[in-house]
Amino acid sequence: MQKVNLQEKFSIFTEYWKPKIVGELNGQHVKLAKLKGEFIWHQHENEDELFLIVKGKLCLRLRDRDVWLEQGEFFIVPKGVEHQPVAEEEVHLLLFEPISTLNTGDQRNERTVEKLERI
Repeated sequence: MQKVNLQEKFSIFTEYWKPKIVGELNGQHVKLAKLKGEFIWHQHENEDELFLIVKGKLCLRLRDRDVWLEQGEFFIVPKGVEHQPVAEEEVHLLLFEPISTLNTGDQRNERTVEKLERI
């Protein structure tokens, strides 16, 4: 067991939209990611996703509304809800989701990360 310093972990990587595993508990991954620009529309059929903003401002587009999140705020996207994360400026994000969750959900393309790096 070790404590995790989020700032230290974020300083280790620079790429956007490539989540890194920083912890695991009860069948869940704690992931960090840096975001900038638009991601793809996708959904997770069997998994809820928690988006916690560590730095910056994120828009989570849903089909019926936009949810704006700022530093210190989080939003849980329920399973089956189509969403598109959009970051106008760099965002540092903590994700909490089941181990089975694929970053692109029901879509597979060049942004899909099959094997996540553990940092």
